[in-house]
Amino acid sequence: MTVAFIGLGSNQRDPQAQIEAALAKLDALPHTRVVKRSSLYRTAPVGYGPQPDFVNAVAQVETAMPAERLLEEMQSIEKQHGRERPFRNAPRTLDLDLLLYGELKLESEALIVPHPRMHERAFVLEPLVEIAPDIVIPGAGPAKQRLQDCAGQDVERLA
Repeated sequence: MTVAFIGLGSNQRDPQAQIEAALAKLDALPHTRVVKRSSLYRTAPVGYGPQPDFVNAVAQVETAMPAERLLEEMQSIEKQHGRERPFRNAPRTLDLDLLLYGELKLESEALIVPHPRMHERAFVLEPLVEIAPDIVIPGAGPAKQRLQDCAGQDVERLA
């Protein structure tokens, strides 16, 4: 079994419900189980102008699936939730990102692990540090330290 971390985000069609449903679907994947999940966080959108705030979370999973297969399953869950990709950083019903997959460093056409921008995004780091406070991002260092570098980004834990 490999420990992986998955980032979840939504800002369309009841984002909190989208995240909760996606967590249940991740836990139901073959040879995979969610072992920890963060709180939900409200975050301002990044990259594309006027759109609703996001709800974000991070899940820690144990999986026997190879990274590429896990990504395919995650993309299938996104499609089940009506995910469309009209342009980069568009509003979305569900976004699932494979952040870390064990100690794997991979750069292929379909997948880059660790996620290439995770260490720059408080909406990823805050929930990640909540569930894995001592985690180190390969090539970027301790997540806690990277989170301090993102101090100006707007992230709020939801009740």
